Amino acid sequence: MAEAVLRAQVARAVPRAPRLDQRVQVDSAGTGDWHIGDRMDRRASIELKRNGYDGTSHRARQFHPSWLAERDLILAMDTSNLRDLRTLAPAGEADRIRLFGEIGGLHGVDVPDPYYGDQADFGRVRALLETGMSHLVALIQADPEIQTRSS
Repeated sequence: MAEAVLRAQVARAVPRAPRLDQRVQVDSAGTGDWHIGDRMDRRASIELKRNGYDGTSHRARQFHPSWLAERDLILAMDTSNLRDLRTLAPAGEADRIRLFGEIGGLHGVDVPDPYYGDQADFGRVRALLETGMSHLVALIQADPEIQTRSS
């Protein structure tokens, strides 16, 4: 869901921040290999569609350590994934891996995984993502030097 929400918010910001969509490359990957190649959870897809987002092209991927050199910013949704990602980083590179809840102005909270919950849990996560992604896009717009590629 995060990828779809960020893509949409970047696209909406382009009239106010020309070429923002060229500066920001967005993709998504998990730290585990459980669902590689799968579409997103049906409940996530329903939540996105209900709220005007398109997640139809999403396919699950696993983060690859070689991507660290290709991305300026890597956002982990929770502290467990943050720890896993930082373990993959070479010395001195872990500072580009950040907790979304910190960057997104969510006071450092983890974005919960709604997978074992119900549709309402997916709605709560979407709302968190919208708030955080809005904050992230504003940060990028405020600093034209930021070249952000997030996972």
